[in-house]
Amino acid sequence: MSFVFPKAQSIPVGIVLRRAPGVTRWARHVWRAVALLPGAGPAEWKVLREVEGITEFHAATLPLTLFVSDTEAYLHELQAREPSLYAVLRPDDSRADIPWKAVLLTASPYEAQDYCDSDEALVEKLTMPEGMRAWIGDFVQRHHEEENFVKRRRDRLRVDRVEDGIGDPRIAQESDVYRAPGRRKAGQP
Repeated sequence: MSFVFPKAQSIPVGIVLRRAPGVTRWARHVWRAVALLPGAGPAEWKVLREVEGITEFHAATLPLTLFVSDTEAYLHELQAREPSLYAVLRPDDSRADIPWKAVLLTASPYEAQDYCDSDEALVEKLTMPEGMRAWIGDFVQRHHEEENFVKRRRDRLRVDRVEDGIGDPRIAQESDVYRAPGRRKAGQP
């Protein structure tokens, strides 16, 4: 099912998280996003597979929304050696057995970087399926407009002007008109 917004396009994508036994005594489990399910139906922590203590969950289905304003970011990601999508996970204290909640799926590496700058979220990089590459590539091809570089020109500096009023008027000295005013000591004007 595809959602269409003005200047945007969206499809539902399932996020698969894997829970494996921890390797230290401080971490009982290791959680990692491992796969995407394009066009998936709604799910909330549905067990997909259990093998030797490793469990894979269909954690959530989130919309992957492409915006016309972000086509430069999508193009950048499509040109990467291994194009990826980014799942943003936040800690969830509502359940003891499931510590993460999937909150966002994006194709923009710039948006993912914004979430990486915070310690409140975990950002997982997932390989973009081939069909999604074609869908995102088609969207970029239809909507991307290359912006021309415009070099800013400086105003020509006029050195013959008289500089009235430079500095702080509270400073009576003519030696250093740029000096910051300070406390006056006894005996100074």
